[in-house]
Amino acid sequence: MQEKALNILCVDDSADFLRMVEVLLERRGFRVLSATSGEAALKLFQRKRCTVAIIDYMMPGMKGGELARRLRRLDPRLPIILHTGYADIEDPLLNNVDCTIPKGSFSFLLSKLNELTTSRVKETVSGPKKARTRRSAA
Repeated sequence: MQEKALNILCVDDSADFLRMVEVLLERRGFRVLSATSGEAALKLFQRKRCTVAIIDYMMPGMKGGELARRLRRLDPRLPIILHTGYADIEDPLLNNVDCTIPKGSFSFLLSKLNELTTSRVKETVSGPKKARTRRSAA
């Protein structure tokens, strides 16, 4: 378990699914900040910055692509994982996510989360990388 819990922003319009992800991440030592809409996620993120964001794509109101774009504006280096039930999404705003993971693939989510948080913590200690690259996982 980590000495200081990292803040993970989780956004999904399904409260039941969100709770499953919360329990999974909290058991692994992360502090989870949850929102059920893009608008609520942005307000939460502005109050409490996060190490990584995990967002759903299809939500009422603001879709995941738009949320990713807005989060990226607030923090250009924020790692963003898109966790979705859709196989093929054609949305140019998804260029703002670092990777796309099928919804429900929790072991893969944990693997990518560990990779991205390790990278983010190293970056914080040693300084930012010059260029951000997109990681594809789907």
